[in-house]
Amino acid sequence: MRVLVIEDESNLADAIARGLRREGMAVDVAYDGTDGHEMAFITRYDVVVLDRDLPGMHGDEICAALVSSGALTRVLMLTASGSVADRVEGLQLGADDYLPKPFDFTELVARVRALGRRATPATPPVLAVADLVLDQARHVVTRAGRPLDLTRKEFGVLEELLKADGGVVSSEELLERVWDANADPFTTTVRVTMNTLRKKLGDPALIETVVGAGYRVRVEETGASA
Repeated sequence: MRVLVIEDESNLADAIARGLRREGMAVDVAYDGTDGHEMAFITRYDVVVLDRDLPGMHGDEICAALVSSGALTRVLMLTASGSVADRVEGLQLGADDYLPKPFDFTELVARVRALGRRATPATPPVLAVADLVLDQARHVVTRAGRPLDLTRKEFGVLEELLKADGGVVSSEELLERVWDANADPFTTTVRVTMNTLRKKLGDPALIETVVGAGYRVRVEETGASA
């Protein structure tokens, strides 16, 4: 899942980003509204965690711009005010969810994950092919009932492949969805991660390389997908 945090309180922004990364998400950060608006329209994010009161460009304007553009990005709006009127106003602007400060970080993670699952096409919290099961909410992967010890990036790559439901996902798409803006577009990290992931998944192999296109999970051979 790719997330953009737009928050002018740098300590809070960095803390949110660190926490979401620990949960296996790829996270970028903008510290003012102008930069945040630009980043939100350059990269396709699943969720934008958006502070309402921002310098440069107000959070309300960013939210309205995202909604009017037809982007599939979900918006979780943050504000120091927890009044009902403010929550209603934020939702009326098109925000998908609203969280007043201060907040519990576990609640923030749960809300971000829930919004990410509402992307189009919608995906269930548990994805399965043959004897492979990936639980997005619990961040657990098992094969034939045996838990697999995957790194955050390996989990993210497998998650994106399963979401594609047999479709081909390119290296460029994986780099955009699983890594953040600091990733080198010319790196071999996707290939290296794919190799280690395949080894951990074991046999029979589920991931195949489509030459010149990318990778896919062969759901057509199993006839099972969730």
